[in-house]
Amino acid sequence: MHPTLQIIRSEHQALTAMLRSIRLLLAEHRRRNTLPDFSVLRAMLFYVDEFPEKLHHTKESTLLFPLLRGQGSETNAVLDKLDQDHARGEAAIRTLEHELLGFEMMGDTEQGPRRRERFEKAMDEYIDFYLSHMHVEETVVLPLAERVLSAAEWRELDKAFKLNRDPIASYDTDGPYRSVFQKVLMHLPAPLGLGPALAVPAP
Repeated sequence: MHPTLQIIRSEHQALTAMLRSIRLLLAEHRRRNTLPDFSVLRAMLFYVDEFPEKLHHTKESTLLFPLLRGQGSETNAVLDKLDQDHARGEAAIRTLEHELLGFEMMGDTEQGPRRRERFEKAMDEYIDFYLSHMHVEETVVLPLAERVLSAAEWRELDKAFKLNRDPIASYDTDGPYRSVFQKVLMHLPAPLGLGPALAVPAP
């Protein structure tokens, strides 16, 4: 498999685990009628914003997608929609961060239930949107890339994609994001594919 495809799929896997973990975490606290650990939720959203939104999307939109344009109007329409999704995602994460702050600040007041509902609704919509987005990339875009890109194009893509990796997907647990790893990875359930294999020991 080309390194670019492996990187994209591993980063999708890491993001999918993160998003599903957030959903499970929120559902469990709702079931117990308790407030979540807001520092953990902030770390999770920080990860989504720092890597998938800023780096992963940028690599796809600026490096991969342009090489696939011109393969037909249907392909161009799919790529246009995915680029629009990338822009939409950046705006959505700002909304999520604001709603989370409102939930945290007002969670123990009479506004708490409404603030919780607003954040959980926005989070659910974001998760569904993102999972659908990645499904299109993996079932339409990546197979197309495997069919049409040249060896020279793959070499350039592989070189570029290796320059900035998602630290969770690339198992880089010793870098400057170590504290984020410690806070986040311990809350990723093992069945989602990232749990104990990426456990970070306490310093």
